[in-house]
Amino acid sequence: MADSLSSFLEDLPAARRAIDYVGGCYTAGDLARETRRVAHGLRALGIGPGDRVALWLPNIPAWLSLFFACARLGAIAVSLNTRFRAHEVQDILGRSACKALVLWPGFKAIDFRRILEAVEPTALSALSEVVTYAEDGEERFHFAGRRITPWATLAAAPEDTATPAGAQARCVIFTTSGTTKAPKFVCHAQAGVVQHARDVVSAFGLDEAGARVLQALPLCGVFGFTQALAALAAGAPMRMLPLFDAAPAAEFLRTDAITHANGGDDMLERLLAARPEPQPFPQLRFFGYAKFNPALDDIVAQAAARGVLACGLYGMSECLALYALQPRHLPAAERAKGGGALSSPHAAVRVRDPDTGQVLTPGEPGEIELRGPSVMCEYYNDPQATQQAFTEDGWFRTGDLGYLETDGRFCYVTRMGDVLRLGGFLTSPQEIEAVLESHPSVLGAQVVGITLGREPVAIGFVTLLAGPPVAETALRDWCRTQLAGYKLPRRIFTLAAFPTTASANGTKIQRAKLRALALTLTA
Repeated sequence: MADSLSSFLEDLPAARRAIDYVGGCYTAGDLARETRRVAHGLRALGIGPGDRVALWLPNIPAWLSLFFACARLGAIAVSLNTRFRAHEVQDILGRSACKALVLWPGFKAIDFRRILEAVEPTALSALSEVVTYAEDGEERFHFAGRRITPWATLAAAPEDTATPAGAQARCVIFTTSGTTKAPKFVCHAQAGVVQHARDVVSAFGLDEAGARVLQALPLCGVFGFTQALAALAAGAPMRMLPLFDAAPAAEFLRTDAITHANGGDDMLERLLAARPEPQPFPQLRFFGYAKFNPALDDIVAQAAARGVLACGLYGMSECLALYALQPRHLPAAERAKGGGALSSPHAAVRVRDPDTGQVLTPGEPGEIELRGPSVMCEYYNDPQATQQAFTEDGWFRTGDLGYLETDGRFCYVTRMGDVLRLGGFLTSPQEIEAVLESHPSVLGAQVVGITLGREPVAIGFVTLLAGPPVAETALRDWCRTQLAGYKLPRRIFTLAAFPTTASANGTKIQRAKLRALALTLTA
């Protein structure tokens, strides 16, 4: 029988060490008690089944308490990156119609109030409650027309005693980039999250004696979220960092005897660079890495030369992270591939020809399709996109190109579309294009991704309306006020027209030519 997140949390041994964080340690019992109090506090604010609660927070234990509290009430946690600015916040809060927002006003001197004031009021019409987190005394925060409740009020509330929501209740929304201008909202149910967390435990060796996890990946993303839930399921204490900084993270890998970590290839490179020792992390047994940066194709060999076993992974918001991993016993060349063996015995993968629909045999490239308990329930409030995402026989279409191996593994090759990987996050080029096209002088915009040096970056191209020319700096400043910093195009070039080609379906912009032009202009 499927378990709810409340039963998952309550069934953990109460005395078990769960989180090490600045200022102390949280046991599983501490987390469960705080969850019950926060649930009571949220209920008193009017939060109930189906309501959306936005978590605009870094990695802190309270993120997990809030997530589990929402799940207990049957509410849905909506994940917000602290790097998001007005454009992203407006879109997410507006389309999800969040009733409550939780933020940390003092975090990294981010002016959250100014960001919110730049959001169109209609996008905040459903928002009635703002909860302010603080660690060093209460942060004074005002936002017109909303009730402000300090985190301390929730954390000191009586423990909730009402019957928790069930396993099939929706519990979390992650925003994801795709081929539309607006990111889709991936919604998961409690049962799938719980089952996947438990499946990851044995697949990743988190049940090994002495296992300890580095929780530097952001909880607001599916990568960090899945890792944290799996660590809780395993009883493997996690060292939680508010954000990733290579030097302190590398130090914790040593002082905390961390055995397991996951992250992007650039994160692994920075950890290795932060320590001069030939074998800097002697306790680290496993580093699961996501292949984000083409310039780091040799990272597995680099890591092996310094005593770190790195293995390629596969996952996405729609099926949760850590869906597959390359087995540890494979040679470096195989472990360097994305994909791998399925983490869950209940999951399945196949590869189909996207044109004919034929299921392909090992070695034949096609679209990767998945099914299993961790696959999303739906794209929230978007039944058409949900229907299009699944085949008639119930498999999820990933939009990824790959092939099967003869031993049952699969290999990820690339995205079949043009999604960018910027700052470690999947980013839709159409989202950046929409911001450029909102400039009063811009007629059209195209954004492509290239690698400059060792860094994936976005390059923008625009065509202008009749009138005076617009400086590149003005266009970048326009984007800077509306987008997270990692989405900001490195360069923006003005063209008389975009290169196009005629096809049976109409005239299409030749993005490959734009990429080639971007490489030439930035050389």
